[in-house]
Order: sequence, then structure tokens, then C-alpha cells
Amino acid sequence: MFSMRYVQGHVQVYLDGKFLFSADNEREARAELEDYEEFAA
Repeated sequence: MFSMRYVQGHVQVYLDGKFLFSADNEREARAELEDYEEFAA
């Protein structure tokens, strides 16, 4: 399961509690997640 945490003005994205990547905002994080899900499928 993916989760997002806001840390010092950035969004950090985790999968099952493990860090995946950081983004500047939630929209950017969601776009990266879409790419990640397509790659993982």
C-alpha cells in the first residue's frame, strides 16, 4: 500500500513503509506513482 507524508515542504512516498521517492507536491507525487504502477504491472 502506498502512503504519502509531508516533510519540510515536500511529499515523501512510501510503499509498505519503505521510502520510494520524494516529490515537490502531491500532484507530482501522484503522477510519479502512475508511472511506477505502470512499470510494476
